[in-house]
Amino acid sequence: MTPIVVIGRNEGRHLLRSLVAALRQSCSVLYVDSGSTDGSPALAASLGVDVVELDATSPYTAARARNAGVQFLLHQNPDLQSVQFMDGDCELSQNWLNRAESELARRPEIAAVCGRRRERFPDTSVFHKLCDLEWDTPPGDVDYFGGDVLMRVSAFRQAGGYHPELIAGEEPELSVRLRRKGWKIVRLPDEMTLHESSILRFGQWWRRTLRSGHAYAEGAWLHGLEPEHHWLRESLSIWLWGVAIPVTVAATAMVSPRAALLLAALFPALALKIYLRSRRIGRNHRDAVLYAVFCVVAKFPQALGQIRFLAGRLVGRRSRLIEYKLT
Repeated sequence: MTPIVVIGRNEGRHLLRSLVAALRQSCSVLYVDSGSTDGSPALAASLGVDVVELDATSPYTAARARNAGVQFLLHQNPDLQSVQFMDGDCELSQNWLNRAESELARRPEIAAVCGRRRERFPDTSVFHKLCDLEWDTPPGDVDYFGGDVLMRVSAFRQAGGYHPELIAGEEPELSVRLRRKGWKIVRLPDEMTLHESSILRFGQWWRRTLRSGHAYAEGAWLHGLEPEHHWLRESLSIWLWGVAIPVTVAATAMVSPRAALLLAALFPALALKIYLRSRRIGRNHRDAVLYAVFCVVAKFPQALGQIRFLAGRLVGRRSRLIEYKLT
C-alpha cells in the first residue's frame, strides 16, 4: 500500500479530518509538521501516525516538509515505489488512492497522478468559490500538479525532489524538472481531495494572491529563460496589467483625463475577455463574472508579490512564508 505524507502548520481541526481520511486508505501515514503551535504533532501521534517535526534552523516551507517525508519513508523502506502527498487542510476522497495507483502502474512513463481538488464549502465565501474555480482544470496529460499528488519515487529522486527554499509554486517547479527528464504528468477526472481554504476576508485573499505573484516571479527567475519559459508569460502579464498600465493611466491623467479613461477601459475589456473564455468552457454566468473580475483585481497583489521577490533578490534576502489563514 502506498504511504501517505501529510504536511501541515497549525491546521487544527482540518488536520484531524485529513489524517483520519488518510488512515482509511493506507496503513502507512506520516505527518510532517512545520513549527505548529496548536498541538498538531501530538494530535497526529495520538492517532498512531508517524510524526516528523522540522527543526527551526532552516526556514519552513512545504517543499522542505515533503522532502523530509520522503527521506523518512526511504529510511524505513529503501524500495519505496510511490508516495501520496497531501496538504493538512485536505481530505482524501474515497477510493482515490486505488484509482491513482492503478494509473501509475498502467503507464510507466508517468511520474505523477493528480485529480480533482474541490473546495469543501464553495458557497460560504466568494473566496472559497474562487478556489474551487481555480482548481477546475481539464483532465489528461498536463504540465503541472499541485500539493495533492501521487508521485513515483524513482521520478521524484531523479528530478532531485522539491526545491526546498521555495515558499510557493514548488509543485509546478518540480513539474518542470520532471518533464525535462522525460516524465509525464496526468490529471484524472476523478475526485481526489476536499480542501478547506478558510478564506473569509478580502485581506486573506489578497495575501494568498500576493504569494502567487511571488511564486510566478521565482518560477520565471529559475526557468523563464529555459525552453519551457516557465511562468515567463504570466509574470510579464502581471507587470503589464499590475504596473505598466496603471502607471501609464496615472501619468496620462495629468495631461489628458479623457485619454486616461480610455486607457483605463482596458481593464473591463480584459475582464470581458476572461468572462467569455469562462463561458466557453461551461461556467455559468455568475461564476464567470466572479472569476473574471477577481482575475483582473488579482494583477495588483500579484504585482506586489513580484516586486517583493525581486527586492529580496536585490538585497540578497530570501522571502519567508507568506501565510494567509486565520489561526
